Amino acid sequence: QVQLVESGGGLAQAGGSLRLSCAASGRTFSSYSMGWFRQAPGKEREFVAAITWNGAYTYYADSVKGRFTISRDNAKNSVFLQMNNLKPEDTAVYYCAARRSGDSYYLGQQYDYWGQGTQVTVSS
Repeated sequence: QVQLVESGGGLAQAGGSLRLSCAASGRTFSSYSMGWFRQAPGKEREFVAAITWNGAYTYYADSVKGRFTISRDNAKNSVFLQMNNLKPEDTAVYYCAARRSGDSYYLGQQYDYWGQGTQVTVSS
């Protein structure tokens, strides 16, 4: 069982930055790949970024590539999402998620545990 708690959301201006954090409980955090997803009002949840269990590989949605960076610290049971050059279309609730295995990092259905989400609002 893994419990995930996101923090770091808030209000930012277009072009600004925010850093999201996700703290995980449990001693097996390092065995999970981690992902960030987001859901804007009236829209479906979408993949943002993912990182493998050891941090060796990262994956990004095209819409955030070059602006967002995912990282993790297994010693602190945490995963992070550094968001730079924010745009109004980045406004959404952001969720972190953990998965043990699967063949695609992009599919939310393959993640086993989810946090409660943190709101990110970007003003123009």
